[in-house]
Amino acid sequence: MKSFVLIFVFLFGCACSTVQEALAARIKDIANFSTGQTEQLVGYGLITGLNRTGDNRRNPYTVRTIYNLLRNNGIKVEDIQRFRGDDTAAVMVTATVPPYARAGSRFDVVVSAMGDARSLVGGTLIMTPLSSPDGKLHAIAQGPLSVGGFGAFGALGAAVVQNHLTAGRIPNGAILKNPPSETSSGPLVEVGLALQTPDFTTALRMASVINESIPGYPAKALDAGYVRVQIPDKYQNDPAYFMAALENLDVRPDAPAKVVIDERTGTVVMGGNVTLSPVAVSHGNLTVTVQQEVAVVQPPPFTQAGPVVVPQEQLQVQEQQRKVAVVDGSATIQDVVRGLNALGASPRDLIAILQAIKQVGALHADLEIL
Repeated sequence: MKSFVLIFVFLFGCACSTVQEALAARIKDIANFSTGQTEQLVGYGLITGLNRTGDNRRNPYTVRTIYNLLRNNGIKVEDIQRFRGDDTAAVMVTATVPPYARAGSRFDVVVSAMGDARSLVGGTLIMTPLSSPDGKLHAIAQGPLSVGGFGAFGALGAAVVQNHLTAGRIPNGAILKNPPSETSSGPLVEVGLALQTPDFTTALRMASVINESIPGYPAKALDAGYVRVQIPDKYQNDPAYFMAALENLDVRPDAPAKVVIDERTGTVVMGGNVTLSPVAVSHGNLTVTVQQEVAVVQPPPFTQAGPVVVPQEQLQVQEQQRKVAVVDGSATIQDVVRGLNALGASPRDLIAILQAIKQVGALHADLEIL
């Protein structure tokens, strides 16, 4: 039997109460204060310093961008079309301004190639303005790019590539100039908590914990993703102390039963609430091998005929012999893993098995395929 590695995560909601207490999380780890807003920024720029892995000179927008950059720096170019631009690449720069960011704050940016650049390894982003969807300038990005891979390219098209080379990140590569929204300096009467994973049970538990810890200042779950909390009078002009105490309260989150499958990597992640009804499973692989050889038949001597090329094919079919296995109804993820392990399935086999079990209604979980 083939062995397989099944990655599984115990999510919140196991049957044992002692385990539930151990799985309590701080509010700051499962929710965000709604008073701090994020903002998406985007910009267009140039990566320079590439080792002849940049855009082809036939890309008109890359050549035009280089021309404009040189002209803005006082360099007069007579014939920009003769410029060898394969050390440069046009890129899109995206970033998310974190909550409560002020002028001068730094944050990461993501850089992605726009043209036919083969690799951005070793490149440096030239100063690039970043704007919000309304066109307002908010930040400036610049710096060396971190790709996390490597590539070697031959003159005739041969290549060795490790990881994805046309996108990367610049840690702390952007400086905020104009914050998208300033935090109000007036009294703050109430604060909202937005759950990172909306869930009615978790929202109600969070409101209950806050009401028990801070009596007299009610917290109310408005829906599955938002809890409203009233700030005590003495903290309304200085809410930071109250918010710091609030975010460190422990809440036991809940989550629906879910199985996440990534078919590209063969990864399967199962939540702790996943259960199975009794089901019989049989799974086997069918392998078809076709081999083709070319034989040259020589003509008889003293004839005018030439050699004849005769293709020869060999077809081989092999089917794995697997027995039917019965997976009993299970109440915990350990039982699910133990039952599927008995089938001797590989990760690729496991994906097909879980999809089939879901179709017959024996898998009591949401099956999400990435």
